[in-house]
Amino acid sequence: MTPEDKFSRLRQGLKQMDRVVIAFSGGVDSTFLLKAAAMSGLSGIVAVTGRSGSLPEEELSFAVKMADSLGISHRIVNTRELDDRNYTDNPPDRCYYCKKELFSRLKEIASAEDIHYILDGTNADDAADRRPGRRAAAEAGVRSPLLDAGLSKHEIRELSRSLGLPTWDKPATPCLSSRFPYGQKITPEGLERVGRAEAFIKKFGIREFRVRSHSGLVRIEAHPEEFPELMSDPARKEITDFLRSLGFRYITLDLQGFRSGSANEVLE
Repeated sequence: MTPEDKFSRLRQGLKQMDRVVIAFSGGVDSTFLLKAAAMSGLSGIVAVTGRSGSLPEEELSFAVKMADSLGISHRIVNTRELDDRNYTDNPPDRCYYCKKELFSRLKEIASAEDIHYILDGTNADDAADRRPGRRAAAEAGVRSPLLDAGLSKHEIRELSRSLGLPTWDKPATPCLSSRFPYGQKITPEGLERVGRAEAFIKKFGIREFRVRSHSGLVRIEAHPEEFPELMSDPARKEITDFLRSLGFRYITLDLQGFRSGSANEVLE
């Protein structure tokens, strides 16, 4: 089945739902799902973004602008996962508690609006990945239309490009809590520190990277081809000085380079 066939099947499935609430992060998958829903003739679509200390402000702003550009009703809800020790203790299934909190808010909105379907942007590739949040989705009865249609990440990016979506080549942007190794507590202060560090490094044109916090040490993951930019002055000195001003004592560059989900390496 071609990506276009899968897209057609996706739209047909969405149309049958008629009215939906969509968990919307502004990332590649949820933006594509929102666009597909907007093209499918549904009578009601509500996009919902959860706001907390683990979401970079620029990502929230992007989600607001993206929903507006698609003409979709958009709501922002304050989630309280940072009040839950099951989350802040940062166990390997941390994402379960985050998604459980988010989906509980989406269920409240769906109930108030008499909407029977809550959707997320899980794709076909995610089914083979370690995703504790999938358990929360199953418990809450959340549907995953991209997964049901068999759409992979690559196919979603290519279809997004053909639809003119600016997210087609957007780097993955997992929540800031993923920057801390399991067992290291998640705190509002730690999240803010990592968020400010990444926002500063982006000013140097580094597109895809992570600032991993290990207490007083920070480990920067970037693609090897961008090492020269990070290691050349004035960037190297300015980044080092700024990260030290945030309280990091040691600033390191990971020679293994960028790799999504490196926190899970301790579980392998």
